[in-house]
Amino acid sequence: MRIIGGSLKGIRMNAPASLPVRPTTDMAKEALFNILYNTYDFDNCDVLDLFCGTGNISIEFVSRGIKSVTSVDKHSGCIHWIKSVIEHYKLEGINLQKADVFKFLEQHNGKYQIIFADPPYDLATIPRIPELVAQRQLLTENGLLVVEHPSFLKLNNQPGYTETRRYGNSSFSFFNYIP
Repeated sequence: MRIIGGSLKGIRMNAPASLPVRPTTDMAKEALFNILYNTYDFDNCDVLDLFCGTGNISIEFVSRGIKSVTSVDKHSGCIHWIKSVIEHYKLEGINLQKADVFKFLEQHNGKYQIIFADPPYDLATIPRIPELVAQRQLLTENGLLVVEHPSFLKLNNQPGYTETRRYGNSSFSFFNYIP
């Protein structure tokens, strides 16, 4: 995993092979951050990173000046790995939550400008993510939910859907705030 922008640009972190993760590719991550960076003032954003895995996206956000990232994953190994990276690089602003993402979403009341979700591709409940975010009104008025998913999966009938961008076998679907 490589950080592609910000204060940690160029740093490579090799997560343990035992983690059950599929990190976002550099090409897809660069495209995503170009979209987000041109839309939001990162100095004033709160971010929720669901299924954070290696912390790749959370660390990228912090590297680029995001003030607060809440990172959620249920796998102990992932949480332990991210804690070690936070300590090693003396990172601030990452709030780790060891939790099942769906239970977290059902109970959480925070508001975020950006929510990023990168669930396991074989997870049958991926369409529930935009539903729960909309039901719980977790986005701010100008907020954006981005769900990374396999390109064959269509999420265009979910609440707040605006577009899907494809990057090989992976796609990002975008969802706006729903009042």
